[in-house]
Amino acid sequence: MKNGRNNEFLDRRTAATDARAALLASHRAAQAAAEPLRAAKQAERIATASAREERRLERERVKLDEINRIETEAAERQGAAFAAAQAEQAARKTAETARLTRVIEDEAARKAERDRRYANRKARQV
Repeated sequence: MKNGRNNEFLDRRTAATDARAALLASHRAAQAAAEPLRAAKQAERIATASAREERRLERERVKLDEINRIETEAAERQGAAFAAAQAEQAARKTAETARLTRVIEDEAARKAERDRRYANRKARQV
């Protein structure tokens, strides 16, 4: 009778300890049961991350190809524009040279005609 109250306490403490042990055992059993599922989910996450990384790399490769294509086209356009400018400048220079040649020829023809008229006038005066 002396330990009657203590026995209740000891019983409650033992029951609590048993309950904690049972709770811990059920938790460990649940973890062990969920391990294959957890491993499968982990493998799925790794596969998803790998696929995501592959798609990101593919997008970057496509973007890089597009940038290279744009740069190549720009370089080709610039080269074509430069060649067209060079051709236009050469054509303009040729036209200017031809115009100057015609002017010189016209001046020479006009001088020759004037000289012929002077020579005729001198011939009539003599």
